[in-house]
Amino acid sequence: MSYYDHVKEAADAIRARVTEVPQIAVVLGSGLGDFANSLGDAVTFPYDHLPHWPASNVIGHEGKLVVGRVANAGGRTIAALAGRCHVYEGHDLRTVTFGIRALGLLGAKTLILTNAAGGVNTGFQQGALMVIDDHINLIGGNPLVGANDDRFGPRFPDMTEVYSGRLRTIADQAGRAMNMAVPHGVYVALLGPSYETPAEIRYLRTIGADAVGMSTVPEAIAARHMGIEVLGISCITNMAAGVLPQPLNHDEVMETARRIRGQFIALLEGIIGQL
Repeated sequence: MSYYDHVKEAADAIRARVTEVPQIAVVLGSGLGDFANSLGDAVTFPYDHLPHWPASNVIGHEGKLVVGRVANAGGRTIAALAGRCHVYEGHDLRTVTFGIRALGLLGAKTLILTNAAGGVNTGFQQGALMVIDDHINLIGGNPLVGANDDRFGPRFPDMTEVYSGRLRTIADQAGRAMNMAVPHGVYVALLGPSYETPAEIRYLRTIGADAVGMSTVPEAIAARHMGIEVLGISCITNMAAGVLPQPLNHDEVMETARRIRGQFIALLEGIIGQL
């Protein structure tokens, strides 16, 4: 079977068990998976129960797809991926973007990508929720490399506006309704899994980065390849190396994500309610 056939088989397996095909999908980053547990009338698919779906083996990534209703957003049906796989786990980029491809074939038209990120912009506060205006791909690869399958999208997709201006405006409106400041910035993706050095962070700041992480960019590229409208939100769970006089650790990422859980869920509900 081809890659496309594998993706279609996964999409068909989801479609067979849901009563309404979700047009909105959300990918939940490290420590942010609680949103999936808030959905009503939910149908849950552990990743290992879906054909060909890659496992997520990182702490803070539960590893399940939940299709359900957002009660505080007019009962909209969405698909939420609680956890993602990463290139640094040893996956190739087609595997990393498999879930996005499947949701696109399922019928998703809008994708909200979230992540836990390090703050490169020294004006950011730990716990801020940053709307992604653009990205810089320093992972070292692109999920579109290789033969193009026109059933997914064109050979040379435009990336002028990866992150939808319309959706960014909606995120701003949702933030204002909560009296919450929602900064904007540029997200840069690196391979990982080691955190960046202070010298690398100074370099990233020089080239225009505001936040740094190890995900999101391949998924955004694959989604735009399929014509899916994309919004990106980074939770600034820690300040990047060299910003503060302290070492970095994943426990800090998880603790900050837990602390802003309520704000994060409320912002997502506000955005989804306006879609």
